[in-house]
Amino acid sequence: MPDSCVICAKHRGTGPLVGPVVWAGELVVVSHRPGAFPGYLFVETRRHVANLDGLTEAEALGVARAAWVAARALRAELEPESVHSAMAGRGLARAHFHQHVFVRHRGTPGELGWMDVDWPGAPRVDLDLLCGRLSAHFAG
Repeated sequence: MPDSCVICAKHRGTGPLVGPVVWAGELVVVSHRPGAFPGYLFVETRRHVANLDGLTEAEALGVARAAWVAARALRAELEPESVHSAMAGRGLARAHFHQHVFVRHRGTPGELGWMDVDWPGAPRVDLDLLCGRLSAHFAG
């Protein structure tokens, strides 16, 4: 499965999901969603495992800490209306554990759902610069 897994490919630097890496540890990687929308991160295990209950204790602790730091970093750097997290386990990357940590920017139209990240007037930033600032929150 790892050869055909889009997240395993992403960790090798290939495929449609490659985005700027915010932080990489021994067990967990945090990266930004590709595209122009700022504030949508993925917390992923390096090991190919499908579900939360399949994580080792060390991986679960690593994921929890990474998601917590990611949420605090997004709040500090983007000052959004709110920061959310989800583990959905469906879609393109359903066979590899990943947790979404994402913002809802101030001014987001109320009728937009959590996956609707683009609208007229949506904020835009240089993602590489943003990810560099987010990365600094993981040091320590």
